[in-house]
Amino acid sequence: MATETTLILFKPDAVSKNLVGTVLSRFEKEGFKIRGLKMMSLSDEILAEHYAHIADKPFFPEVRGFMQETPVIAMALEGDDVIAKVRDLLGPTDSKEAAPGTIRGDFGDKGGEAKMRNVCHASDGPETAAAEIRRFFHEGEIH
Repeated sequence: MATETTLILFKPDAVSKNLVGTVLSRFEKEGFKIRGLKMMSLSDEILAEHYAHIADKPFFPEVRGFMQETPVIAMALEGDDVIAKVRDLLGPTDSKEAAPGTIRGDFGDKGGEAKMRNVCHASDGPETAAAEIRRFFHEGEIH
């Protein structure tokens, strides 16, 4: 097993529903280690960079608006095969498809915004994780 570090963003729905501690405890119970943790408001620029793959889509302003509803909590999480394991813990992006017992299945929106209001973002691979960690954390903020 490879030790990796991934980025987790606790989205505005997790923050506004007071789910951050509950979800964080699930990650800690798996033995993952927090390497960095901070609350931040997301600028238009960081969101355009983070969502570059959809920034030209007509629904992007809605995504940007949602991600700016409240500050988010960015976390760098380390562990063996943490990227795949976190994605399994979260469940599918669409909360309506997420099984009970997964984070999105238990806490995600089951209505029309189930793909957006799904509690957390998590990196999908090692290269993406490295780029996302650099995007959300400055030098010296990862321990």
